[in-house]
Amino acid sequence: MKRSEAPALDVRLMNAAAIVLFVVFVLACALALTRWVATHQVFAFQGITVIGDVSHCNAATVRAHVVSRVKGTFFSMDLGSTRDAFEAIPWVRKAVVHRDFPNHLRVKLQEHQVVAYWGDESEQRLLNSYGEVFDANAGEVEQYGLPRLNGPKNQSALVLAAYRLIEPQFSAFNLTIESLDLSVQGSWRIALTGGALIEAGRGDSQELAKRTQAFLQTLSRVVARYSRPLGALESADLRHENGYAIRLRGVNTIATAPSPTP
Repeated sequence: MKRSEAPALDVRLMNAAAIVLFVVFVLACALALTRWVATHQVFAFQGITVIGDVSHCNAATVRAHVVSRVKGTFFSMDLGSTRDAFEAIPWVRKAVVHRDFPNHLRVKLQEHQVVAYWGDESEQRLLNSYGEVFDANAGEVEQYGLPRLNGPKNQSALVLAAYRLIEPQFSAFNLTIESLDLSVQGSWRIALTGGALIEAGRGDSQELAKRTQAFLQTLSRVVARYSRPLGALESADLRHENGYAIRLRGVNTIATAPSPTP
């Protein structure tokens, strides 16, 4: 009985070449199909659905800032750059972007919840509830009567935390904080509606709150001694170790020298 002979070398080479050509053909077809799918107009985005916080972000605002920056199709769009385009819209803090097959985009927005102005009065920057500074049209929040907070760069969250600690203390005495300022040297200054200015000294937010609480608990008795309301406060200096100094509107504590006898 004869043994079967192995295929000749040239036959094996032809078979291998055929397999390689077939694989190349399949890959080329797959690549062509991928390119066709990625660029076909049926997958080009036809609409954007925006959900979430949209108090300040109407359709016209989104269209003006985003539509020209939405590139690609359902398969080729870069979601990272698209998210960045939405987060560049004023008032938008965070955007979550999803594709909806075959040609729609769904975006969930989180807006900044404004709690204060930030910086000096010449600036138009705002502060959100996370203590983050952002830029938007400050004219949209004029009716809210927001306080103005100020401090060194990257200290906005600390200043907001301090404001949240002391604001209820002053509100309990029907006093409204108009501004809270932290200097580069670490000193706090509080301005009240009505013009009163309080130099509150140095320290962290807890130390500030402790100092202002002690001040307010005795202030009502002090002004009552001069038959004045709390609103008569013009200034206070809490930087003294065992007390404070105040100035009251309509009260003069400086003794005048008697007129010389003629």
